[in-house]
Amino acid sequence: MVEEEQVVIIVGAGPSGLAVAACLRKRSIPFTILEREDCFASLWKKYSYDRLHLHLTKQFCELPHMFFPSSYPRYLSKNQFLQYLDDYVSHFNITPMYHRTVELAEYDEGAHKWTVKAMNGDSGEVEEYAGKFLVVATGETSNPFVPEVEGLSSFNGKVLHSTRFKSGEEFKDKHVLVVGSGNSGMEIALDLATHGAKTSIVVRSPVHFLSREMVFAGVFLLKYLPLGMVDSLLVILSKMFYGDFTKYGIGRPDEGPFLMKDNYGKYPVIDVGTYQKIKSGEIKVLPAEIESVRGNDVKFKNGKSYPFDTIIFCTGFKRSTHKWLMVCSSLY
Repeated sequence: MVEEEQVVIIVGAGPSGLAVAACLRKRSIPFTILEREDCFASLWKKYSYDRLHLHLTKQFCELPHMFFPSSYPRYLSKNQFLQYLDDYVSHFNITPMYHRTVELAEYDEGAHKWTVKAMNGDSGEVEEYAGKFLVVATGETSNPFVPEVEGLSSFNGKVLHSTRFKSGEEFKDKHVLVVGSGNSGMEIALDLATHGAKTSIVVRSPVHFLSREMVFAGVFLLKYLPLGMVDSLLVILSKMFYGDFTKYGIGRPDEGPFLMKDNYGKYPVIDVGTYQKIKSGEIKVLPAEIESVRGNDVKFKNGKSYPFDTIIFCTGFKRSTHKWLMVCSSLY
């Protein structure tokens, strides 16, 4: 049975999906928004750590047709952003259909419309939706990814993905290993160290450290200067401000921070205090890949091993779009 046909079907009720819905609502274009979780913006509401703040200034983070309150600070906290999203959904009367996990989306060239099949998590039934347009708003953070590590099942302590971490408070005096040196890994390591955890972080690849102010300047300059020139300036500023990383076990990439983002989707580390904790020794950098786990001991490929009470994997996500989105070549 096909549910009521709409002009647009949106898959995903994160900030991007909500933004599309608001724009459609402004133009009185009918739409359906399907969300597999039980709430909108689930990554922010359910799967993010407490200390999380937006790294870009609020002027770059507003959704269409609604400003942040003037009383909000330059860098919004998690709770402030969530309040904004709550107000946004209410203002534009956006009502996602929750517990809908899309299993198939395909385009019918003869009928010139999309057919989307979604599992209703409440009833267990597969529902079918139809629309002229399909918007995939599932983002880059679809399914949490934890790499396979030999012997991980034998670990006697706590193992969790970054989406399950809330605060370092519960890990005081514990030996904690953070695996992954992106922004989430660096901030979680900072939060752990701040709360008195004996923190180590695996940094396998070279990374750029930039302050929020450097990023803001870079984004502004990209309007007027070539990317390569902006990257060169940011690297110079980073060297002046942070000095030589290598003495702490961290290399600096050969390519510039914005170029790496464009080419590989690898973001620079936007430092909010982690680097100082590394310099002081409160966060220990382990510049080698994990080889295996035996009980509480984690062995690295450089031959060294260390005992830990907890392992937190800040290893990102895998997209699931390829499993259900069937795209006909004639659409390109």
